[in-house]
Amino acid sequence: MEIAPFDDRDGFIWMDGKFVPWREAKIHVLNHGLHYASCVFEGERIYNGKIFKLTEHSARLRKSAELLGFSIPYSVEELDKATKETVVKQGVTDGYVRPFAWRGSEKMAISSQVSKIHVAIASWPWPPYYSDEARNKGLKLAIADWRRPAPDTAPTASKAAGLYMICTMSKHKAEAAGFNDALMLDYRGLVAEATGANIFFVIDGKLHTPTPDCFLNGITRLTVIELAKKAGIEVIERHIKPEEMAGATEAFLTGTAAELTPIGSIDKYNFTIGNITKRLLEGYNKLVRE
Repeated sequence: MEIAPFDDRDGFIWMDGKFVPWREAKIHVLNHGLHYASCVFEGERIYNGKIFKLTEHSARLRKSAELLGFSIPYSVEELDKATKETVVKQGVTDGYVRPFAWRGSEKMAISSQVSKIHVAIASWPWPPYYSDEARNKGLKLAIADWRRPAPDTAPTASKAAGLYMICTMSKHKAEAAGFNDALMLDYRGLVAEATGANIFFVIDGKLHTPTPDCFLNGITRLTVIELAKKAGIEVIERHIKPEEMAGATEAFLTGTAAELTPIGSIDKYNFTIGNITKRLLEGYNKLVRE
């Protein structure tokens, strides 16, 4: 199926407090967000017309901006309201929402305190991130060359656009080699996350997941941890060495885009789609559609 380019679609985008026709939602090429990565964003899923964990996402958008040194000129409540209005105006019942904020074009230099902060929200229908075949068999992951940076070298607790450059590079290389995605290690050589999703392993019947001390502590990640604890599954957050994957029987990714997706293999390590993964997948699918 041919996918329409994102600059040539019908509908409307909420931009700086008002709706503009989709094709007219434009910015100048000399904007600070494009040249200096002063941009933050969110990804949100819509299930049966309801945006999952909307307020948590709106709050994180504001927090991400603060970590990059600017303030979003809309409260969490205003962002929630605008996001809901965007989804209704677009008529999306199952899909995706992308709120984002960036520095404008008033000054083209590293220092740009005078730049206006812009905010936009777009929504569109969106199928599962990975193919049915990949999800049913379990994803096939390579190990990325690039590593997640240390928290004293980048604002790693923010969902900042600039942090995703190495993710795009890693995923492109993995896909070119026949993989679905890539596992990224952190600056210490420990297991971190995939290019756009957190990771979990089942080891000896317990759920193990890397401590998010240099990458995003995902909202879906937190949701799955809560589901696991309610189901009586012990959750252990800790530093995980790559070689420890040899002792894992199951593995899966979590994220707004990835939802909860089983992993079949990572490099030389193989996993099954076992009972814990199935239980959590069933619980997650039920929760988001309540």
